[in-house]
Amino acid sequence: MENTFKGLVIKSTGSWYRVLAADKKLVDCKFKGKYRIKGIRSTNPIAVGDHVQFIVDSTDGTGTITEIEDRKNYIIRRSTNLSKETQIIAANIDLAFLIVTIAFPDLRIGFVDRFLASAEAYRTPVQILFNKVDLYTQKQLMEMEKLTEIYEKVGYSCLAISATQGKNIQVLKERIAGNVCVFSGNSGVGKSTLANVIDPSLNLKTDEISDAHKKGKHTTTFAQMYPLENGSFLIDTPGIKGFGVFDFDKDEVFHFFPEIFKASHYCQYNNCSHTHEPKCAVKLAVEDGEISESRYTSYLNILFDENDKHRQKGY
Repeated sequence: MENTFKGLVIKSTGSWYRVLAADKKLVDCKFKGKYRIKGIRSTNPIAVGDHVQFIVDSTDGTGTITEIEDRKNYIIRRSTNLSKETQIIAANIDLAFLIVTIAFPDLRIGFVDRFLASAEAYRTPVQILFNKVDLYTQKQLMEMEKLTEIYEKVGYSCLAISATQGKNIQVLKERIAGNVCVFSGNSGVGKSTLANVIDPSLNLKTDEISDAHKKGKHTTTFAQMYPLENGSFLIDTPGIKGFGVFDFDKDEVFHFFPEIFKASHYCQYNNCSHTHEPKCAVKLAVEDGEISESRYTSYLNILFDENDKHRQKGY
């Protein structure tokens, strides 16, 4: 009978998975074929951060993953590959850092709010990092301060940082300490550069912003987890151009906007959609400035986006 081992997936290339075994050895594994016909509709049924069970081939030392253990949470988005349903960005995360920039590349509020809503749905704590603040104009700094006020009021901690100048890097290190963390965000926001500052031994590949389009270039091809000091793990992920939410029931979208959910308790109707009903506490809160217009607009965009009406459950 073959021995079964347990390990942590620290790298995924789509076909091979690098697993950190309990004895700290690294084993390159494939996924057992039968799982691919069990209705798992995903570009990556196994994600970085997954705890798995595997067996080892005595002839070449490679492994075969036989079981994926239950996840406590994950970050998932609608896949850009139309033949699949989803893409899992990372799993079993203590803290996700959404890295954004007001400029270099330009900030897209809709992207931020979709990411946050998906994280809420799958129980993943998020903090927002405003990177490259050393490059901001006074107007851009004011915009950052306004957004910080909006998101911290909702409950998302925000931190202004500069990977190149070292601003608040020590604060960030303290937040990472002892946790499994993931860096996520658009291409070009500085995820890999920031990871290198956190731990220079990582030596991750970085690139400059495209001058022609002011957009980032992909430098991280596959998600990968790196062990840091103090028992921390950092997952660096490929840049995301868009973030389509997945498996949101239309009647539950407001649950994933904490401030809208809180205000909804005071609506006249229990089934209020917060779009057109009279005496809607959410719309009143928007009018009074208690809920930001940008957040409410993001809620409406998700609610009425036909492409986001996915119902298929699974990985």
